[in-house]
Amino acid sequence: MRIGEDPAVDIWMADNLPKEASVGVDPWCISIDTAQRWERAFAEKQQKLVPTSKNLVDEVWINRPPAEINAVIVHPVKFAGRSVADKLKDLRKKLVHEQTRGIIFTALDEVAWLYNIRGSDVAYCPVVHAFAIVTSNSAFIYVDKQKVSVEVQTHLVENGIEIQEYTAVSSDATLLATDELDAVSTAKAALAETEARKIPSEIDKSVNGEHQAEENSNDLIWADPVSCCYALYAKLNPDTVLLQQSPLALAKALKNSVELDGLKKAHIRDGAAVVQYLVWLDKKMQDIYGASGYFLEKDSVKKEKHLQSLKLTEVTVSDQLEGFRASKEHFKGLSFPTISSVGSNAAIIHYFPKAETCAELDPDKIYLFDSGAQYLDGTTDITRTVHFGKPSTHEKACYTAVLKGHIALGNARFPNGTNGHSLDILARIPLWKDGLDYRHGTGHGIGSYLNVHEGPHLISFRPQARNVPLQSSMTVTDEPGYYEDGEFGIRLENVLIVKEADTTFNFGDRGYLSFEHITWAPYQTKLIDLNLLSPEEINWLNSYHATCRNILAPYLDEVENAWLKKATEPVGA
Repeated sequence: MRIGEDPAVDIWMADNLPKEASVGVDPWCISIDTAQRWERAFAEKQQKLVPTSKNLVDEVWINRPPAEINAVIVHPVKFAGRSVADKLKDLRKKLVHEQTRGIIFTALDEVAWLYNIRGSDVAYCPVVHAFAIVTSNSAFIYVDKQKVSVEVQTHLVENGIEIQEYTAVSSDATLLATDELDAVSTAKAALAETEARKIPSEIDKSVNGEHQAEENSNDLIWADPVSCCYALYAKLNPDTVLLQQSPLALAKALKNSVELDGLKKAHIRDGAAVVQYLVWLDKKMQDIYGASGYFLEKDSVKKEKHLQSLKLTEVTVSDQLEGFRASKEHFKGLSFPTISSVGSNAAIIHYFPKAETCAELDPDKIYLFDSGAQYLDGTTDITRTVHFGKPSTHEKACYTAVLKGHIALGNARFPNGTNGHSLDILARIPLWKDGLDYRHGTGHGIGSYLNVHEGPHLISFRPQARNVPLQSSMTVTDEPGYYEDGEFGIRLENVLIVKEADTTFNFGDRGYLSFEHITWAPYQTKLIDLNLLSPEEINWLNSYHATCRNILAPYLDEVENAWLKKATEPVGA
């Protein structure tokens, strides 16, 4: 079943089940929005949604491995850029503004961001399995206490956060609904302990004192319908719930100066790792497969068979790329499984190679790698497409069209209030001119040592891209592509920062925005048909390559710098 082509799950079920059928669902595993949408679809056929008290898969899962106990860690302000106290203060102002007295957080990256903690409970995402509830006067985290060290406990308690067991969120949601949560004795004990520890008055005031002095007579509870699970919503009075996007979604997307600086530094180190990888791969492709290499356009020369024992696969080379990244400062792991794809596999947008079935590298086919890493000071995501043999005229034309779209979006200037839906077309126009396109969005936000895909904004043809305008200090990727089924795939991706634009005029006093590239790795010039680039595009390419060469030089050795110098030589007249 293909999303967008086949009927949605709820529509299919409603059409294929008999009238008055009951559809059981684990309410912890679907959002409020999904549950309500399904209820509406089923009601048209006199069907109903039935929350189950137990997960039926869990009931039959024999020998299920126990949950891992991964330690929670404190994310220092030197990387986070803002204190928990400041974040809670801003959040509580928003609660008052929306006439609410409490809010439930179930999105793991929001809990991590708000409380300045990180973890390793989800592969590739430095988050913790936890819930959070914040009221006008109190803050709670629901987490397996075995994961909480003394250091983390001190960090949380000093910021007025009550640590509760993970499973207690259900009963506390009920207390929140009846306005009894703030009166729970454990919360009072936590506040008393905070005072006993003589936390600096500034923190104490901003977290507890100031807000305890305020009376909040509002009766609404805030829940994000897209991220909050239906099970917790069911504990609340639906008439007193504000169903609205979480206030942390936008707050988290608007990076502070420390986060922006960290992201820039992380991308420089990451770019150095990518260049080191390309240098290594270029040599290996020539030595093992007789490829003409990264720079020359010649047919490969077949090597002696004994060298085939050294063959390179999509997995073995991606492991090497991870090794280069792992040598960099603040490296904590990959930000998603590397998409390392050769030839026809590159045409599969979200291809995931497996050691047992992956392809061997081929000097006569395009190679696409989409990869990223988690560093303490930032998260990265980059895609480059290369050819180590002789690319066809068609492959060059397609690569150049993708590059033109990539440049067009990255160079855009646009008024405040512009959303990603309006900008998406810029990356597609060069492809549309040749009757080409791609079936994925063009850009997504990036976390700051958090999820590699972050909203609420995005650049896409999808309707939800209209919901949130791009704003200064947001991050977003620029990643157009083209995929020819059974043949090859091309994608180019950089991370951009949205910034204020210095325009000659300011029509309507709206203010204008532009983008700043923070990803640094060369584009393969032998894949570019320079006749298809405008003088302005050639100037941009040469300028980007010059910056790339200069900014990465301190992180590379003599051989690597010589390779990069050649890869970034000016092109065109």
